[in-house]
Amino acid sequence: MRRDHIALFFLSALFFLPFLGHVHLFDWDEINFAESAREMLLTGNWFQVQINFQPFWEKPPLFFWMQASGMRILGVGEYAARLPNAIAGILTLQVIFIIGKRWHDRTMAWTWVLLYLGSFLPHLYFRSGIIDPWFNLFIFLSVYHLFLVLEHGEQHRSRNALLAGCFSGLAILTKGPVGLLLLMLTFLVWLSFKRFRVRVPWKEVGLFAVACFGVTTLWFGYETLTNGPWFLQEFFAYQLDLLLHPVAGHKQPFFYHFVVVLIGCFPLSIIALPAFSRHFKGDDHRFSTWMKYLFWVVMILFSIVTTKIVHYSSMAYLPLAYLAALVIQRTVQSKTALPLWIRNWILIQGAILGAAIALVPIAISFKDVWIGWVLDPFVVGNLAVNVPLGGWEWLIGVAYISVILIAVVSLRTDPMRGLRILTLGSALTIFTTLLVIVPKIERFSQGAAIEFFEHHSKEPVYFETFGYKSYAHYFYGRITLENAHTMSEHGLRRADRPVMISVRVNRLDKFKEEYPRATFLYEAGGFHFYRLIPDQSKT
Repeated sequence: MRRDHIALFFLSALFFLPFLGHVHLFDWDEINFAESAREMLLTGNWFQVQINFQPFWEKPPLFFWMQASGMRILGVGEYAARLPNAIAGILTLQVIFIIGKRWHDRTMAWTWVLLYLGSFLPHLYFRSGIIDPWFNLFIFLSVYHLFLVLEHGEQHRSRNALLAGCFSGLAILTKGPVGLLLLMLTFLVWLSFKRFRVRVPWKEVGLFAVACFGVTTLWFGYETLTNGPWFLQEFFAYQLDLLLHPVAGHKQPFFYHFVVVLIGCFPLSIIALPAFSRHFKGDDHRFSTWMKYLFWVVMILFSIVTTKIVHYSSMAYLPLAYLAALVIQRTVQSKTALPLWIRNWILIQGAILGAAIALVPIAISFKDVWIGWVLDPFVVGNLAVNVPLGGWEWLIGVAYISVILIAVVSLRTDPMRGLRILTLGSALTIFTTLLVIVPKIERFSQGAAIEFFEHHSKEPVYFETFGYKSYAHYFYGRITLENAHTMSEHGLRRADRPVMISVRVNRLDKFKEEYPRATFLYEAGGFHFYRLIPDQSKT
């Protein structure tokens, strides 16, 4: 057992820790969160989250505490911003191994781990700087301990109730009230299937509430006592608005998250499909039933919520991975092969993903052939950036198609061998793609603007964007509290220093109309860059 944990640690560390700072942070969320952490360090205010040194009441502070701590030790940068999630990845795989081993066996535990490690979105998020990996881990642990209280409460019921409350409180401190909502909805689904004919364990309910309240008071209580209720009022108002309205234009159809999970969680999402059949035999301890409860709660809730962003449904990945592992276990136990339609689906979708990975560098190499078909001037400007290629990057996609072919053949005769080839091959492909291809994509999408801010970050200037929303000029321009207050108070025209402005090319006419005195510096990507010398006579 100890050797398994050591092997798992080195396997996960190998995939999650190297090259975290190899590519710039991406707008919006990654840069937004990293900037809030950076401002914590600059202001020393660790309890009120800020962006541009103004209150940012969209998120509680726990994840920013992690990022700021990393930045204090390693310095401000991409690696420190993403390191908390790499640690979350290492811990998450250890947790699901322990749970899988407890309720099944070592083989089942490794199956669950490999499926989670070797699926695209779960792997990707552990190398990102967004909040969800830690939130998902806390929610999963809270639901797991609630499951122990309600289904296996003969021993340690009080301890499990306290742990469920603690983890729920940590989830709330990570992402807000939804950390409690998901747990309560899962509990209500369980009650409804029991037809509400169960004795409520009031003692454990009280212990859960005390633990949850105690943990959340670390922030909610301190903030209220220190600064009054206004910050928390704005925080809860934003959470409600997020639920009822499509914030930031993130409006998608109802089935959006089902498509995201099905495609983005390849291959575990395909392998898990038989687990939703009426004829599929679950496990005797009802853990699989709870995993289905949690999966459907997440998927239905975030399908109803009007604001739909890709990672909102990421909490569904953990229970879905367990169900996929259970499908593999049942297949091995019955000494049969995975259904033909599952193997064919893996073959087709895996080949499509491999082809897409291969076609991206090929398309970049031959962009002069097809760039004339693009009508959006901003996209055309981005594509005009010169991104050097080695000429071999397309082989990553071809190699992945080969992995898929070998894995599908092996899945027919030896499901466990096929699974190892499929998941480890997928993990290696994801890692290599992030290392080799994603930085080139980033150069097209935002690289020119970020390099502009970085280049002038040590100069006595201010930064601004025009025609688009961004957090990049805050983080990569290394704005200070003084800069932010000056710009907020006086604006671009009356600033006491030159203002460096990044303008999207399709908003140039409006920019020139508003700021005719701005001096053009150069253009790169889909951006034009200007220097504005304030007119001090109007101050």
